[in-house]
Amino acid sequence: MPPALTTPPIDRRPKRLEAMRDPVVATIGLGANLGEAPATVRAAIASIGALAQTQLLCASSLYRSAPIASSGPDYVNAVVQVRTALSAPALLAELQTIELAAGRERPYRNAPRTLDLDVLLYGHAQISSRTLTVPHPRMQQRAFVLLPLSEIAPELVSAEALQAVGDQLVHREIGI
Repeated sequence: MPPALTTPPIDRRPKRLEAMRDPVVATIGLGANLGEAPATVRAAIASIGALAQTQLLCASSLYRSAPIASSGPDYVNAVVQVRTALSAPALLAELQTIELAAGRERPYRNAPRTLDLDVLLYGHAQISSRTLTVPHPRMQQRAFVLLPLSEIAPELVSAEALQAVGDQLVHREIGI
């Protein structure tokens, strides 16, 4: 009688691989206001940089902002740019996996969260699907997006856009 297998058999069925594409610079917004938010955002930045076919180009400082249309503690926010060969839907799926690993739940709209990751820009693409809209539809209305974005890619944020959100309290944090 042959010995019992101790490891699962290798799946030799062909896997559907996403076609390699030219890399695109994508911009991702990060936010958290539950648990150890600064550590969660830093860990998420590292996880994004470790994604397959993706290279972390730059990350903003951490910023603190009050919740908008919600309750709970202040948010810790950041923005990163990556160069990725992942499609926009594949990138979103990977970001949602990182959110789930951080304990993300979606009990209701604008609920406090352990981690929120948003695809803000995907190259020059304009995407409108059931699951993804790019450019992010509210990014121009949010100081917690525009201030960190202006830190790492000032060419993407106009003075008029910054002035339009100037009444929103957002603070660049040092040492969090």
